[in-house]
Amino acid sequence: MPRYAPMPRKRVPPEVTNAENYYYIKQMAAKTPMVVKLLDGEEIRGVIEWYDKNCIKVHRSDGPNLLILKHVIKYMYKQTEDQEPDEVDLGQVE
Repeated sequence: MPRYAPMPRKRVPPEVTNAENYYYIKQMAAKTPMVVKLLDGEEIRGVIEWYDKNCIKVHRSDGPNLLILKHVIKYMYKQTEDQEPDEVDLGQVE
């Protein structure tokens, strides 16, 4: 009976990919206007100025800077130049 070499084990994906860090650094360096949607539906608009493991600091031109805890953020996206602050194009056809 032929003997086979044991199959090498697949590597376990790393728990930390640094993708989140890379994204924040990229947006901070470019001073990209962002929209941060919170779990309660509120939208915060501004530039990410600082971040750490648990929160981000958003610089706003129309109000005070805010320190937002990450666990209350539903999602965030770039505010494009052609969008008004209260207009979001979700690609829906009317």
